[in-house]
Amino acid sequence: MEPVATMREGTTAPRRPGASQVVFGLTMLGLGILMLQKGGFLAIWSGVPKDMPLRMAFAYLCAALCVGSGLGLLVRRTAAIAARVLLGLLVLWMLCFRLNLVFRAPNDPSVWWACGETAFMIGTAWVLAIGNGRGFDSSGKSLRIARALFAFGLIQFGIGHFTFLQRTVSMVPGWLPGHLGWAWFTGGSLIAAGVAIVVGVFARLAAGLSALELALFTLLVWGPVVVAHPDAGQWNEFVDSCLLTIAAWVVAESWRGTRVER
Repeated sequence: MEPVATMREGTTAPRRPGASQVVFGLTMLGLGILMLQKGGFLAIWSGVPKDMPLRMAFAYLCAALCVGSGLGLLVRRTAAIAARVLLGLLVLWMLCFRLNLVFRAPNDPSVWWACGETAFMIGTAWVLAIGNGRGFDSSGKSLRIARALFAFGLIQFGIGHFTFLQRTVSMVPGWLPGHLGWAWFTGGSLIAAGVAIVVGVFARLAAGLSALELALFTLLVWGPVVVAHPDAGQWNEFVDSCLLTIAAWVVAESWRGTRVER
């Protein structure tokens, strides 16, 4: 008997917040609280010029938006609004504090890494907005664009493994043999996952495996680092890695409840 496709691939319906959305919301809430305590920007919100007028006030505004969107994502009635607010903030960040860097230093790998990270988060917020919103563009095309932005970030992370190869090799846990091989493998797998998501070949599997890889990277690389050297910079990197891992989980879960049309 042929299986019946109850939902076309790429479509979504409003539903209760999934586990990944809840954890993502709690993480955004935590980031906002850390920013309020620090009185400044964390890694994901980097790039704001130090001489920008009212820079501190802007930092507190971003922190408040993180807290608000984090709380909003935990409640079904407010999740769509919270996701759209976060999406708007991330798009603003890309336009104001990322794309200008590309024009200034198009050959700087760190610039493309930063753009990839913001695109990664834009894709995640967009997926959340689509998944929680009625009347918000939830077409298959819109969801594909959101996932493509996420995939662009994965590809940039993978490229960064090669452009910063020496640093990547140095971060491979000492108990693993063949550090250079692991650096090449992890970078190549992130690029492959991003391409798979864009072209739609084993996209769901690629998203899930990329989330697993980021989770292992967070636990095996940044976990021991913050234990051994718990300074502000290392904690910032650890928190950023946690956020990216959970964001990847959100996007991977966006395939939940869908079936390929037969």
